[in-house]
Amino acid sequence: MEAYFSSKPLIAVLVPLLAAVLIMLSGRRPNIRELWTILGSVAMFGVVFSMLPDVLGSKYPESVLFAVSPGISLALRADTAGIIFGLSASALWIVTSIFSIGYMRSLFEKKQTRYYACFAVCLSSAMGIAFAANLLTFVIFYEMLTIATYPLVIHKESPEAIQAGRKYLAYLLTGGVVLIIATALTYKYTGALDFSPGGFLNGVAGQYNLLPLFVLFLIGLGMKAALIPLHSWLPTAMIAPTPVSALLHAVAVVKAGVFGFVRVIGFVFGPTLFHEIGAGSVLAIMASITIVVSSLLAMYQHNLKRRLAYSTVVHLGYILLGIALLSPGAWVGGLVHIANHAAMKITLFFCAGAIYVKTHCENIDDLDGIGKQMPITMGAFALVSIGLVGMPPVNGFISKWFLGQGTLAVEQGIYLVILLLSGLLNAGYLFPIVRRAFFVQSSKYTKFAETSTLLLAPLVLTALGSLFLGLVPNGIFHFYSLASNVATSVLAGVGR
Repeated sequence: MEAYFSSKPLIAVLVPLLAAVLIMLSGRRPNIRELWTILGSVAMFGVVFSMLPDVLGSKYPESVLFAVSPGISLALRADTAGIIFGLSASALWIVTSIFSIGYMRSLFEKKQTRYYACFAVCLSSAMGIAFAANLLTFVIFYEMLTIATYPLVIHKESPEAIQAGRKYLAYLLTGGVVLIIATALTYKYTGALDFSPGGFLNGVAGQYNLLPLFVLFLIGLGMKAALIPLHSWLPTAMIAPTPVSALLHAVAVVKAGVFGFVRVIGFVFGPTLFHEIGAGSVLAIMASITIVVSSLLAMYQHNLKRRLAYSTVVHLGYILLGIALLSPGAWVGGLVHIANHAAMKITLFFCAGAIYVKTHCENIDDLDGIGKQMPITMGAFALVSIGLVGMPPVNGFISKWFLGQGTLAVEQGIYLVILLLSGLLNAGYLFPIVRRAFFVQSSKYTKFAETSTLLLAPLVLTALGSLFLGLVPNGIFHFYSLASNVATSVLAGVGR
């Protein structure tokens, strides 16, 4: 690994912040405001993508802003783990921006300037989380993301939205405080906060009982990662506009939580210490409970977005299970699923948003026969549903394949059973929606009438992207190579 000075990680964070300022200044000129949104998303993706060749070559661009105190600095570094999150979030911001324009215009939503500006700040925060070089930088952007998302959750400003916003803040700010305490204790124990592959807490393992420290990280990160029983804010937040739901579930917020576990387990504790203190078993069991319970809860949701919300909780459990098992295959599966799930889940939320704009239907019971009116939308929904179940040729199969290999590598067949069972449960709550759309007759939807191109194009692109990543797992973004490099560097020397 070779770190070198580059302004690119900092630029990736600053570009969406600049876009937010320009959006605010263009509030009375909608076309210009939306142009800044598109240009900001494209520019940020370009900066992140330009760092990929160096990162693949183990050369990490780094921006050190300033030293806070001895051993602590505000610093950004694009490493192999961060670039996975950064590429996924930045690429999907482009299509989400296009979808948002179509959605907000079609529904004549109010406070659009605030909406687009906050969205940009959220993506800036996500880049800061992705490229944080240490725990302090991570925590700052982690909290920044929580605050920036709040106006989006309460966008409608209805009593239900305000209540959902309060619940959102109550959970995530509490989690943030716990995370700050965990970070402070880590610095007290070690005098260091810089992320290091394999961890840096090994040197104090004999001096302190580190399981309570992990429990603090578990609570602090588990809130945002929607780990059961810390998850209930997420379905409640579905009162937000659908593009915000896509942001919460696919691009930034919950992925920030699971990515935090990647950093803490692989770059703070390290796999050897993590296993020795028994934290791996704790997280694996909690992730398994999350997978099964949220799958069952999803089946009883009649609101489409709430069902998709519980589906997100399921797949976050996949990622956490993979990280907890500490085998190369499981780590590759978990890391690749950060990107794969993002592409699939954002497609489903785009489909839900397109359906709402066209028909104002939110409940699954109202979708009988809608495949005749919106065959492209529901075809995309069907395609990525296959992937979320874990069937080829969609990218969800790739993630599950490696996760399954990872369970066998550590001789934990029970977790393979859970993964297979969850596939059946995924089919149980997703395929009935597809059946209703295409195979149940209804007089309500009788002719072809798709939604506007601004809404349709993004969901088609993300659906095809999910298919492409299933057929060519290492194509364009090299997610497989990146995940393999992370697993190798973190798990080096671990005989598991």
